[in-house]
Amino acid sequence: MTSSTASPSFDRFGPAEPASPVVLSVPHAGREYPAAMLAAIRLPLAALLPLEDRHVDSIAHAARRNETMLVARRARAWIDLNRSEDERDRRIDEGVSASMMPFESAKLKGGLGLVPRRAGVSGDVWRRRLRGDEVMARIVADHRPYHAALAAALAAARRRFGVAVLLDIHSMPTLAGEAPARIVLGDRFGQSAAAPYLARIEGAAAVSGLRIATNAPYAGGHILDAHGAPAAGIHAVQIEFDRTLYLDPMTLTPNAGAQRLGHILRTMIDALLDEITPVAAAAE
Repeated sequence: MTSSTASPSFDRFGPAEPASPVVLSVPHAGREYPAAMLAAIRLPLAALLPLEDRHVDSIAHAARRNETMLVARRARAWIDLNRSEDERDRRIDEGVSASMMPFESAKLKGGLGLVPRRAGVSGDVWRRRLRGDEVMARIVADHRPYHAALAAALAAARRRFGVAVLLDIHSMPTLAGEAPARIVLGDRFGQSAAAPYLARIEGAAAVSGLRIATNAPYAGGHILDAHGAPAAGIHAVQIEFDRTLYLDPMTLTPNAGAQRLGHILRTMIDALLDEITPVAAAAE
């Protein structure tokens, strides 16, 4: 199996030099399954769809104006951009040994590492173990370019506006409970964003009437860890939308709910811009 792919690993919308201090990232909406992957999986393609944040990019597109936005093309089942390069699963990856991985996160143990090993109740994804060079090829071709482009956009926004805020857009299955949150905000428990920015996002989201939660059960992942640096003026917040709010249950394609959530996301962005304006004015 070769890991080479012909198309770029992500799409950029908006200028490379951001025209807004808010930058959008959509790392799990990729729907491109390379031929090499289709030849190597033991599951039907439909079993991998729950790994996707299926069509959550439709919400981001509905919300975006002049913001720079990156949207992954490659499916999460191929490589997970929200995992560190170190989160390689030795159970399927011949390029890593137990001695190289003294600590394994709960996600990695559960089969959701850099290259997912399992797809929920459907079980193991791959027919065989992957060679180390195969996994490294995915890192070089897909993972590193996305993170490099994201880092560059955030640095450029920080230079221009004095501050940059990354909104990392995801979707989630409906949470358990009688009155579950429909939107979950994550800031790594205050580590990836200053409190006023999270508060403005939360306040704007609450106006929708939807139940909002913070850092439970999703506090953010590698993208927030890698790019959020509040002390350096770069903040990062993860936003999870309940996917039943915008996906048709039969076709798994966006319905009118995507536009509604896009409007809600736009109000979050506008609230951030209102908070950022004094800093940006001083920088310019």
